[in-house]
Amino acid sequence: MIRKILHLDLDAFFCAVEEQRDPTLVGKPFAVGGKPDQRGVVASCSYAARKFGVRSAMPMSRAVYLCPDLVIIKSRHGVYGQVSRQVMDQINNITPLVEQISIDEAFLDVSDLLEPGEFIARKLQNKIRAEINLPCSIGVATNKLIAKTANDYGKAAYKGDGPPNAITVVQPGKEGEFLAPLPVEALWGIGPKSAIRLEKSGIKTIGDLADKSEIELTGIFGKLGHDISLRAQGIDKRPVVTHHETKSISQETTFARDINDDDQLKSTIFQLSEGVGRRLRKANLAGTTIKLKIRRPDFTTFSRQLTLETPTDQDNIIFNSAIHLFENVWKKGQPVRLIGVGISNLGPPLRQLNFWDNAGEKDRRLQNAVESVRERFGRKAIQRGYHLEYHQDE
Repeated sequence: MIRKILHLDLDAFFCAVEEQRDPTLVGKPFAVGGKPDQRGVVASCSYAARKFGVRSAMPMSRAVYLCPDLVIIKSRHGVYGQVSRQVMDQINNITPLVEQISIDEAFLDVSDLLEPGEFIARKLQNKIRAEINLPCSIGVATNKLIAKTANDYGKAAYKGDGPPNAITVVQPGKEGEFLAPLPVEALWGIGPKSAIRLEKSGIKTIGDLADKSEIELTGIFGKLGHDISLRAQGIDKRPVVTHHETKSISQETTFARDINDDDQLKSTIFQLSEGVGRRLRKANLAGTTIKLKIRRPDFTTFSRQLTLETPTDQDNIIFNSAIHLFENVWKKGQPVRLIGVGISNLGPPLRQLNFWDNAGEKDRRLQNAVESVRERFGRKAIQRGYHLEYHQDE
């Protein structure tokens, strides 16, 4: 059976949601993200802003330089998550074979539906527009690689003022023909550095890449040569995966200004540890490997980790472990640009109690009580004394 795979991407998703809240933003250059004077980054930008060269992941200070009249909207991730779930509910009404790969992006396997892929894509696009008032673009092909590439191509080819609302279809058997004229960096797995290296060898398009033998590509890419050879020909047998196992959970923060204060850094580590613990418990997971990440002002980044004897999902254990790593790696007075806390080697939480010591269970009950209060009255309703000591002014 020839597969029918759809790749759906919500057009400028965060901006589209903000335009629902404030229709006066429609047609204006605006960006969702952080403040330009606090090292903010563009999370999403309107199509009007893109005409000035503003792009996602760009420093907001750069975006304001390119577009002095840029309107900056603070991110509302809780709202975006809620709207995203509405979209995914619509998708799951079409097929249960859905692989969500980000808050605004998903693959669908609609091979078992009788209608042509383009018809299904058009129907889905209209439904999302009518019921949720969001624009989206869709790529249709026989596999995930081509569906994604087709969607990227369709969105990039659009030159209008608003969202693309593109639907791009690659017919079965035309995969290699579709890829051949595209620049080599359009192929999944080829980054900018690899593209420059390939161009020096006379390989500028995916078609040039497809003309090379697997042996030649292995000489260039090593073990990846086989996979690159298949991709260049448009071959991709990966299934649509409806469930991904979580391998790690982490949280990090970039400071508005470099921080070298011991108490403030430790307070931030505590907040990050709380966030990691909360996400672990929500996912019913626990982990054994605690990781600390630090980035200096010159962007030098290093990390340290330690492994616990038993899995944990408790804030205080994560915090104490992260502080141990911090005190062993940070030199007093050294400025920090970014700091992060993470945990890996995840699995189900262990609930076995030591007969002589039930302190772990007491901590867990305390943690659950704190979470209950916060869910009812807000995250600041109850806080640790350690955190309040540093943030008295707030």
